[in-house]
Amino acid sequence: MIVDQTDVLLVERAKRGDTRAFEMLVIKYQRRIERLIARMVRDVDLVQDIAQESFIRAYRALPQFRGESAFYTWLYRIAVNTAKKALVELKRDPLLFESASGSGDDEDETSRVERELSDGATPEALLASKEIAETVNAAIEALSDDLRQAITLREIEGLSYEEIAELMNCPIGTVRSRIFRAREAIAQRLRPLLDTREGERW
Repeated sequence: MIVDQTDVLLVERAKRGDTRAFEMLVIKYQRRIERLIARMVRDVDLVQDIAQESFIRAYRALPQFRGESAFYTWLYRIAVNTAKKALVELKRDPLLFESASGSGDDEDETSRVERELSDGATPEALLASKEIAETVNAAIEALSDDLRQAITLREIEGLSYEEIAELMNCPIGTVRSRIFRAREAIAQRLRPLLDTREGERW
């Protein structure tokens, strides 16, 4: 388990009643939690409310946090459960880790991929990069929940294999397998666009 020592200190202070310490944890993780929720609910108007409810629940449950996992892992689970509960209450089916349209100053994944692929490109290359980005997003959406979750945590959230294994409650070998299968599925869709040979990935 990878532990952020700053989080450990802030959690300990928050447990002793230091509300400013918990506010610092909120500031640190708010954007990540909102992005996570946005991929689940796909409704911009609900994201901030659910994120706020997640932090309220985390604050109330803080005395029960034993540090057996990283704080973000614990907070992540609370946020996922809070979002699922909100979706059930709204009689919506949870769309776990679907691509979100994005809000505020967060750029969505399509625009991010387009920007990375098209820096200084010609109009033809811009069109190609847009097609590639759309193909990647479509491929991710077509994945099963477990593969989509694994590839999202790795490639978008930037978590380590160890952190993903802890979050998904499975062996690290399973995580590696899921990420490999997800990448293969995405590569399969990209091959016609990138003209890559079998066994190669983008």
